[in-house]
Order: sequence, then C-alpha cells, then structure tokens
Amino acid sequence: MLKIGPYQFDNPLVLAPMAGITDAVFREICRQNGAAYTLAEMVASKKELWESKKSSTRHVNLNDPEPRAIQLLGTNPEELAEAAAWQVENGAQIIDLNMGCPAKKVCSVAAGSVLMGHPDKVQEIFTQVKNMVDVPVTVKIRTGLDSEHKNAVDIAQIAEACGLDAITIHGRTRAEKFQGNAEYDTIKKVKQTVSIPVIANGDICSPEQAEFVLKYTGADGLMIGRATQGNPWLFRETNHYLTTGEMLAGPTELEFFSTLLKHIQGLHSLYGDILGPRIARKHFGWYLQNSPAAIENHQAIRRQFNQLDQAQTQLDLIKQLFAPR
Repeated sequence: MLKIGPYQFDNPLVLAPMAGITDAVFREICRQNGAAYTLAEMVASKKELWESKKSSTRHVNLNDPEPRAIQLLGTNPEELAEAAAWQVENGAQIIDLNMGCPAKKVCSVAAGSVLMGHPDKVQEIFTQVKNMVDVPVTVKIRTGLDSEHKNAVDIAQIAEACGLDAITIHGRTRAEKFQGNAEYDTIKKVKQTVSIPVIANGDICSPEQAEFVLKYTGADGLMIGRATQGNPWLFRETNHYLTTGEMLAGPTELEFFSTLLKHIQGLHSLYGDILGPRIARKHFGWYLQNSPAAIENHQAIRRQFNQLDQAQTQLDLIKQLFAPR
C-alpha cells in the first residue's frame, strides 16, 4: 500500500494537481469520494508572488484532511527551498516539486518539465529543498524531454540519492504534452530501479485501466487527473474495482445533484461573486458530460449556463435541471 514518509494511505489513488481545477473545493469532494490524498494547484516559488491574489487560493488550507500537500514550481534552488519552508510553516505536510508541467509559459522560464534536461540543477534543487524542511518531499516528472531523451530513470535515481520520499511519473515526454497515448514502460523501469515509492500517472480514465497500470508497472500508487473533472466518483469506483474486481454503479441522480450543487456553491464562496461564477462554467460543462440523468441538448444547456454571471441564477438552473423530482 502507498506510503510517503510517515503517511500510510488506505488506498493507492492520488488526485493530480491541476492548475485552476484542484482548489480546496474540488480536493474536498475528491477526498470524500475516495482519493487517498490530494495535491493543491502548483504555486510559484517566487517570494513576491506568495501573497498575490491568485496564489492566495492555492496555499495550504488548514481544513484539508491530512496530509496537506502543496506543489511548488520554480527553477531557483534557493527560492524553492525558501518557498518550501514558508509553506511548511503555514501548515503544508508534503512538499511536491513540479518537474512535469509541459505548459509553454512554464517551460519558457526553464521550469516544469524543462528541468529534466538539467540534471545538475535538479540535484541542487532536491538537495536544498530536502535540507530546508523536515516533511516528506516528492517530485512529479515526465518520461523525458522527448522520445530521444527519456531520462526518467536518471532523475529518479537522483531523487532517491537526495532523500526524496516518492516520485510521480507522467507517461509522456515534455514534447508530447497531452497528445497521443501515455506509455508505461518507462514507469516500469523506474520502479525496477529505485526503492522509493513510484506513482504512475497518465491516461488513467477507468477502473480497468487503473488495475492494468498498477499491475504492469508495479507502481505503488496511481495519480489521476483529467478523468476526474466532473467525475470525482471515479476514485470510489476505482477503489471498489481494485478491491473486489467488480464494477460499482455510478452516482445516483441525487448524489450527482448534491455533489454538483456543493461544488458550484463552494466555488462561489471561495472565489467571490465575480470570479466564482466564471470558474464554475468549466466545471459545470464537465459534470454535464457525466450526468446520469437523461439531459438533452447538452451544448445548448452549456451555452445557457455560460451566459449566467450571477451565482444564484447558476444555482437555479442546476436545480431546475438536476434536482430529483
């Protein structure tokens, strides 16, 4: 079973950090539906951004179930170490380092997955962050920069030598971004090479795929990201399948309605009257795709919801569409 530092988890499923998605509201919903632990959205390591309005919703939420995990993004070892210490002082219990994001705006400043091309700097970052904090430190990487430069095994060995507590690997290179299919051979090689926990990530969209990836790679855990958008029940269904070998029924109409309502209300509360309804639009669209109710004209309903800029009118439409009769 997955274990990171002193934390022993009941199941191997982790919610991936996703910018603009895995805020405190969504993390709570995923934990309630079976995620072993969750990672907050990545936070920039630059000190001048720690207290920015955007970062303010991404820091440690002391109401989160333990362990509270924060992902840091940056390139400067000293900055990352200071940011890690600040996060721990404010309640973070696991520090995760982002070396897997393929976004252009991240890679253009040599952060995220670009760091995999600079193993010396990677080692310096690992060493300084690990020496600065007394909580588990983990890292998320990709298989490499491109198909000709897959060095996940090398980076994993550096992580182990520097005392990191776990490594997550997305089964694509930086160049592939989210295109094509994830490959798991590299993750399998990493697991066979290092003794620290290895978490597999990439294209885990169903309980059956989760079981396959666990068995094929021998990984200690699975990190699930995009497939949970509008479908937090995937954790519950996957845990049930891994335990019993049987498929669990999806959410009832009442469960779907109450979860969607809680999520949208939570976004309104977290982000306020202006930003809250705007952020709610993408989440509503994802939930709409997973609705157990017979809802027709999805595109028209999504357009209607996206035109609503008041919290109450959004909630009224949700109740009109999904409240059990």
